[in-house]
Amino acid sequence: MTIYIHNTMTRQKEEFRPIDEKNVRVYACGPTVYNYAHIGNARPAVVFDLLARLLRQVYGDKHVTYSRNITDIDDKIIQSSQETGEPIAAITEKYAKIYNEDMGALGVGIPDHQPRATDYIPQMLDMIQKLIDGGHAYAAEGHVLFHVPSWPEYGGLSRRSRDDLIAGARVEVAPYKKDPADFVLWKPSDDAQPGWDSPWGRGRPGWHLECSAMNASINGAHFDIHAGGEDLIFPHHENEIAQSTCAHGGQKYANYWMHNGHLMVEGQKMSKSLGNFLLVHDLIKEYPPEALRLVLLSAHYRQPFDFTAAGVEQAKKTLDRYYGFLRDHADVPDMDVAMPPAFLAALEDDLNTPKALAELAQIAKGFSSDKTKAKAELKAAGKLLGLLQQDPQAWFQGAPAQEGLDAEAIDKMIAARRDARAQKNFAESDRIRDALAAAGIIIEDGPQGTTWRRQ
Repeated sequence: MTIYIHNTMTRQKEEFRPIDEKNVRVYACGPTVYNYAHIGNARPAVVFDLLARLLRQVYGDKHVTYSRNITDIDDKIIQSSQETGEPIAAITEKYAKIYNEDMGALGVGIPDHQPRATDYIPQMLDMIQKLIDGGHAYAAEGHVLFHVPSWPEYGGLSRRSRDDLIAGARVEVAPYKKDPADFVLWKPSDDAQPGWDSPWGRGRPGWHLECSAMNASINGAHFDIHAGGEDLIFPHHENEIAQSTCAHGGQKYANYWMHNGHLMVEGQKMSKSLGNFLLVHDLIKEYPPEALRLVLLSAHYRQPFDFTAAGVEQAKKTLDRYYGFLRDHADVPDMDVAMPPAFLAALEDDLNTPKALAELAQIAKGFSSDKTKAKAELKAAGKLLGLLQQDPQAWFQGAPAQEGLDAEAIDKMIAARRDARAQKNFAESDRIRDALAAAGIIIEDGPQGTTWRRQ
């Protein structure tokens, strides 16, 4: 089994060759925890959760280390604390917990390591000192900056010209910089801001430095795959490469870089001003979370993706069909089965989820011939995707919408309808059926009795 990855650094699809097959190391940039995660934040969480699942399928659970950080010190967090009056630690603890719960609802597992930036300040200070000693960084007016001209390979990931690099750094232009492209490793904190003592004064780390220090502590100076959204290519990942490579004597940082494409909503850029800023915390109350996961996997991860209500509804219908097969064949015994080769090959081809989902549809067609094999393969392939692991009845009956009928109330209405039909009171039977339909409950009469599901 061979995995192929489109490497952002080379702009080519390459065979994945781990540094050590017994210790495959993946790092994905995680959230800055000061508010609820939006659906765009969920895309990399879901995509790279699938990457970790695939790697574990190929190399074994014990031989893959997946890390995704939490940024818990940032100017936006400080601003939130100042606006709300809440302590920074309370804000970050609250939203880190919510993030994990909301992503968990989407089937995203907790990574093997979830480092928090504030736990790695000593490692950051050590890295800064190495960069200063190596002539790659300098102190100026309470700041420490990485000197971009000290490393000629800067810009290799984003492939930006010198002018573009300076333009991209325009928000940080300051008189104490030796070069306009230089970026901050350490910045001063005033009395109202969180800070740590350092040889360069009380301050806090620059955002880019955090991932480099955490990565080196967990994965070493050289590891396999670094992942994140394409918006992080420049300047964040470009700066990570520069400071990490220079701090470790020229040692290559990551062998492969993977980036997911941007997400839009109903054909528009997501924006609070447009009213289309969709929070995962809200969406998982409106839609089945598993349908949200499926729709996020429906497009290739490197392509831009348009999140639509129609797309989620179609994903739910697809899952209805598959869970219907599993429900209708509940009496078919489970069996162990190898992962379907064509399905696995699709995922090994740079996480080609559209092709993998097409293969899943082909597997489902097998119920017409070999039900035992089809059921086993559908559940096995679904497990790798993070889908189809619920009890089918639980899927169809789902959680009620706010103020909707709960399962106990529905069962009572169905029992009343059954009694009405037994008494040949068909008008009452129809009234109950219509009331259930108005509440979004579909009832189905069969040889085994009446079952129900939510629309």
